[in-house]
Amino acid sequence: MKQVVFTFIILLSFGIFAFSIRRLFQYLAVGKPENRTDHIGLRIKKTLAIAIGQKKLFREPLAGFMHAFIFWGFLVLLAAVAEAIGEGLIPGFSFRFLGGLYKPLVFMEELFSILVVLGVLTALIRRYIFKPARLDYSLHAQIDATAILCTIFLIIVSLIGQNAARSALAGAENGRFLSGALVPWFVSFGSETNTIVFETFWWAHILLILGFLNYLPYSKHCHVLTSVPNVFLSSLDPPGQLKPINFEAEGVEKFGASDVEDLTWKQLLDGYTCTECGRCSDACPANSTGKSLSPRKIMTDIRKRTEEKGRMLGGKKIVHVPEGQKDPAEKKLLHDYVTAGELFACTTCMACMEECPVMNEHVPAIVEMRRSLVLMESNFPPEVQSVFKNLETNFSPWAFPPSARTDWAEGLDIPLAAQAPDAEILFWVGCAGAFDERYKKVTKAFAGLMKKAGIRFAILGSEEKCTGDSARRLGNEYLAQMLMKENIATLNAYKVKKIVTSCPHCFNTLKNEYPQFGGTYEVLHHTEFLMSLIREGKLKAEKGNVGRITYHDSCYLGRYNGMYSEPREILQSIDGIGLVEMKHSRSKGFCCGAGGGRMWMEETEGTRVNEKRIEQALACKPDTVATACPFCMTMLEDGLKVKEASETVKVKDVAELLLDSMR
Repeated sequence: MKQVVFTFIILLSFGIFAFSIRRLFQYLAVGKPENRTDHIGLRIKKTLAIAIGQKKLFREPLAGFMHAFIFWGFLVLLAAVAEAIGEGLIPGFSFRFLGGLYKPLVFMEELFSILVVLGVLTALIRRYIFKPARLDYSLHAQIDATAILCTIFLIIVSLIGQNAARSALAGAENGRFLSGALVPWFVSFGSETNTIVFETFWWAHILLILGFLNYLPYSKHCHVLTSVPNVFLSSLDPPGQLKPINFEAEGVEKFGASDVEDLTWKQLLDGYTCTECGRCSDACPANSTGKSLSPRKIMTDIRKRTEEKGRMLGGKKIVHVPEGQKDPAEKKLLHDYVTAGELFACTTCMACMEECPVMNEHVPAIVEMRRSLVLMESNFPPEVQSVFKNLETNFSPWAFPPSARTDWAEGLDIPLAAQAPDAEILFWVGCAGAFDERYKKVTKAFAGLMKKAGIRFAILGSEEKCTGDSARRLGNEYLAQMLMKENIATLNAYKVKKIVTSCPHCFNTLKNEYPQFGGTYEVLHHTEFLMSLIREGKLKAEKGNVGRITYHDSCYLGRYNGMYSEPREILQSIDGIGLVEMKHSRSKGFCCGAGGGRMWMEETEGTRVNEKRIEQALACKPDTVATACPFCMTMLEDGLKVKEASETVKVKDVAELLLDSMR
């Protein structure tokens, strides 16, 4: 009779679970198609490191071990679940037929039972006593998290109980050090009572597991099911690469994403995979300075709207819309869930994606919605209007004419590409390098270093145009592509092979996005290039006179392109420099506030990002703050002025510091 009842329950449970998974797939199908199954080997490698190895979670050690114990425990205890199911279908079923493998398996089950319990207790203590600020403490979130954690705890307790009772009934050693320790106590109950105890624990274990399984698809803990696939399906493209819009595709009259059907199915899966851990929002410079943007909210909004849209497409009618609420059929993700203010607060620094343990892709989704605002609604901050106009007419965010691009080089005997076809390097000066008065000094310093090293280089001069970075990340993809294609035509006409630039934004766009349009070159950042010259002995750093120094990581150089060591190696090669790291440095670095087009926008909400960053720098008590980006330099210098520290602390580019040490 037990087998009959169990068979019915297991079939019913798996049937309900299959229905829930089918529903999830149907909802994901609302999104646009996208291929995420290429390069299987690389995807497996990433999955083993990040999903199975929990690599990203250990960026916060306590929370990392807590979660890893629970996750790894469940992987190990799948064998115990399978054994329990087998026992329900076939009386006396056991994995003892595995022979010599059975004892190690049993040991691991017992060990991870303890670790899972430790993980659950730690999670409950953190949530209810220590209360990390990044967690959601709403009533629904508290109930959901507590229910999941308590269910996991009871699953382990029932597993230990059934194993101890089974051994007491068999009168034999079960080889389990935890449940085995309880056997003498269970034996004292007597055979008849132990039979009832065993059946109670066994049924409790099975029903808790099946209930847990069927609750997951409707909980924020759906990530238990989707996190491993989500990591496997995560992008293998360079982190700094946005996907282009094909403006020439027939029948396409809508650009960007105004609702979930405009996003890809993978972006919708991100919404379901969000663990709501808050790591993304905690790392977000906009969120941490009081802006309305919360990367976690973006993910949960995508999930909520996908659920709503999926139900409608499934034919479920909304019979009654409460008074004062909008009909779901008239809603959109954009505006009804995510506001323009939230989207334009993003600096695209990618701190959210760096911290996300399940590889959600927040920034591309944000840019897609920006594209809809800009291209379909002409809806963007008013100060951006002049930026777009300048890019269209002067090919620069500033109002300077193209003819002024070479003013910085007057008297320096620097050839144009048209005059030096044999130049080994094209120096991409960039708009800031050509027009910003402060950054012109960096441009000259880098050019001077290349001359000292005997490098044959040239510049494009008036033929150089903005790379399109700001336009693209602000959402004006059409304008960005126009600039990119015109630059590529110029570069290809000169048969350029190798480019060096001092701007991380130019560097990222030239290196990672120009190949999308036929512009493939070897692109180096100036710190990378300078370090290679030092290693080759073409440049030799001598004694610097700057004292205590801290280095600010550019997001587009660091998180986007993994370049953390080269600028530091240059600084450390200069005798007399004492390099001190900020608390938020390298991959945990804090944005200056200028990325994603924010360089051209005012901050009217919360405190300024650059002010918070300069506070972090000043906490190191430096004489100099080193940078390797024109945007960062501007933002940090402005921050020093606000903090009235510009007389005592200087901001200098790595190239300037290197050149100063050689004079």
